[in-house]
Amino acid sequence: MELRVLRYFQAVVADLNISRAAERLHVSQPTISRQLKDLETELGVTLFDRHGRHLQLTDSGEYFAHQVTQILALTDKTLSNIHTTQAVRGTVVIGCAESRNFLNVAQTIRTLQRQHPQIQVSLVSTNADEIRAHLKTGTFDFGVVMDPTDKSEFDFLKLPGESRWGLLVPRSSALATRDHLTLADLENQNLILSQQRGIREQLRDWYGESTPKFNVVATYNLLYNASLLVSAGVGYALCIDGIINTNQSDLVFIPLTPRLTTGTSLVWHKDQHFSPAAAAFLKQLAADNQQPLTS
Repeated sequence: MELRVLRYFQAVVADLNISRAAERLHVSQPTISRQLKDLETELGVTLFDRHGRHLQLTDSGEYFAHQVTQILALTDKTLSNIHTTQAVRGTVVIGCAESRNFLNVAQTIRTLQRQHPQIQVSLVSTNADEIRAHLKTGTFDFGVVMDPTDKSEFDFLKLPGESRWGLLVPRSSALATRDHLTLADLENQNLILSQQRGIREQLRDWYGESTPKFNVVATYNLLYNASLLVSAGVGYALCIDGIINTNQSDLVFIPLTPRLTTGTSLVWHKDQHFSPAAAAFLKQLAADNQQPLTS
């Protein structure tokens, strides 16, 4: 199975049309058709349902397309990182949870690129579960995750600062006039919760009981879309401060009391072999924070 054939397959998946894929790749249509047939024969599965010129991925094709995306992303990152001279160059891929503590990482990136201008950084906004999966496959070098999260499989560096938990509510809500909210105020409310693993367990710990009395009406992995649900009146979003700018908006962030906070960590897979660019980034971040690397 050649990388060239996987790129043909990826192009056809993007267009679901062999003619357009061939034109974009500057390859003849019969060449791509023959390569796809050979690929299906090699794999022993049908990747596309064919209805005339219309193509549709089979279930096996959907799975294979996902895997090919991961394989080619890892290949491209690897090639970028090994084609080095004496200067440090390459791409550092960081999966990021939403947190204003990411500013600390951003400042390190600024310093790093001044020292090594040929280093590029690719940021992917996602949640802790996706970060964990991509770190395992090697498509991410690092992840920025919010606690609580299971870090047993990772080495990590604790980032400075904490974010406070609270409720994102419409300005029209009766709660919007409050300076703070207690956990009791969340009972019998329609809540929108983060999908991150451990959030519900964290709520149970806060409440000190196994069945808090509130109604989960939706979940989110990134807060912006959740804020639109709040604006639409679907429910109130339990979140951390500093992510959504509520100035001149129809939303208000109200902190919880007693004060409930969460920290942020940079994580990477144990025994990971870093590219020169990734190693330079980690060394700079540790120096900026004057913190030891932790297992």
